[in-house]
Amino acid sequence: MTVRLRTLLSVPLISLLAACANAPSNTLGELPRTPQASIQQLLEKAGNSTSEEANMLRLSAADLAYKQHNLTQAKQILASLQLQQLKPVPQVYAGTLSAEIALTENQPKQALQALQQPGFERIAELPVEQQIRTSLVKARALEADQQQLPAAKERIYIAPMLKDPQQIADNHEAIWGLVAALPAEQLQAIPGNTELNGWLALVSLTRTNASLDQQIAAIDAWRAQNPNHPAALQLPKALAALRTTEQQPLNRIALLLPQQGQLANVSKALQDGFMASLYESQQEGTSPPAVIFYDSTQMRSLDDFYQRAKSDGIQLVIGPLEKSLVKQLNDREQLPITTLALNYSDTQDEGPAQLYQFGLAAEDEAREAALRAKKDGKHTAVALVPRGDWGDRVLAAFSREWQAQGGALLGAERIDQPVEIARQISRLLQNRQNGQSIDLIFLAATPQQARQINPTLAYQYAGNIPVYATSHLYTGTSNPAQDQDLNGIQFCETPWLLEPNNPIRRKVVAQWPQAASSFGRLYAMGADAYMLSSRLPQLKALPNTELEGLSGELSLSSTQRVTRKLPWAQFINGQVQPLTQPTPL
Repeated sequence: MTVRLRTLLSVPLISLLAACANAPSNTLGELPRTPQASIQQLLEKAGNSTSEEANMLRLSAADLAYKQHNLTQAKQILASLQLQQLKPVPQVYAGTLSAEIALTENQPKQALQALQQPGFERIAELPVEQQIRTSLVKARALEADQQQLPAAKERIYIAPMLKDPQQIADNHEAIWGLVAALPAEQLQAIPGNTELNGWLALVSLTRTNASLDQQIAAIDAWRAQNPNHPAALQLPKALAALRTTEQQPLNRIALLLPQQGQLANVSKALQDGFMASLYESQQEGTSPPAVIFYDSTQMRSLDDFYQRAKSDGIQLVIGPLEKSLVKQLNDREQLPITTLALNYSDTQDEGPAQLYQFGLAAEDEAREAALRAKKDGKHTAVALVPRGDWGDRVLAAFSREWQAQGGALLGAERIDQPVEIARQISRLLQNRQNGQSIDLIFLAATPQQARQINPTLAYQYAGNIPVYATSHLYTGTSNPAQDQDLNGIQFCETPWLLEPNNPIRRKVVAQWPQAASSFGRLYAMGADAYMLSSRLPQLKALPNTELEGLSGELSLSSTQRVTRKLPWAQFINGQVQPLTQPTPL
């Protein structure tokens, strides 16, 4: 049976409902059969003939070679065919097979190119099984080529044709995965595409700071408004999982922090920010969980702590802060209680399913600098970072993201002694003398170092090169007299320090004035830790969700690390001025 659905590129959705047509005519050709023969027997029977029957035998042989994972032989057989001389049906078959092979070899652009033969213009007239096979490989190729929206459209178009229950379910989940990964600017409704718009609206419901019960209520309202939409008839698994989470309210939290030693002041700021956010939530009418405090410096072992926490009825652990303890947790296969560590392990390896990690990672800021510079149209960069392990990690994060965005890193210097900075900058700028232009300087430095670096750049006639920096050059307090030497530098910073009118921030600063300085970043992290305590199931079920926190825009990576996107600011006349987001190129 042949279904006249659409051209491969696009047709109105109503054409998906077209009636069945007759079997392919002789002008279209036929699909290769699946004879009970070996590849060698098929090729021997085809011989040197160029007849249509011989070509069909070769196509059968190529498909058999592909299914046996003999890609080299499959490609050799396809290369022997004159595709332009084939009728539309075998031509589409050959192009689809070539695309499948290219995808197996991780060549999505080559796969998409293989789907451009003239015969694809008549795909709507082809047998339904071939339309499904072709459209599914095209959807996979588009997704592999980072074209999520076209891939989602392709899967939505093919959905009414599917009959196999497992294939239907897999396609349904794939559509959700594609639309859920779309950036915010691609979630706008598309005129005339009702079904796709329903998917986009559903995704938008998950991109808010709404609480779990609010989010579930919004999803239920969407289903009531769109009763016949595929996602209303069968919620994606990730959304269905939210109901299970709703039925398990969070009542008791452990705050595991060092109350003595070198980290005591840090943990005090985190704790105060956490409790301030809890009290603010309570004033808004919610019933916050009970919080029990544990001193990580006094516990004998993590096993003893978890045993005690379980006996205390703890459902979630916030902490520890010590990096060595986080590493121990990350090395375990599983944890007895879900845990949000307030630091990151050094390894990028995936930890136990019950472990989440959250901190003020400088690597997040380095990646943000690379993304910002790319959106600003920059192409070549040099870097100045502190000498030591911290600087190496920041530089590595910037370099990886910058090169992933297509940028070139021309050189880097590790700054250490103040007397050496001028010489190091001079050496870094030699790239210009060698004929290589420098579009930007990436800077990770203390306020004292940055105040020396910027005037040195001007002295060496490089003051016109934009500087993109991490937050570490900002003291957190306004000091125009000293910060004149930072003029022009762009840097990313927490919303806590850029938005002084935030209600929680105002209350915290009124009680603890040090929260208005760079120390405020820790209060912001503590406040966000409380917000995350009730949102971890949502972030896990909906990994593309972004929460507007006080330490940044928060999301969850595939390794369950909370990552931050930060707003940007610039020093102008010694004062910090927020910057708007650049327009994507």
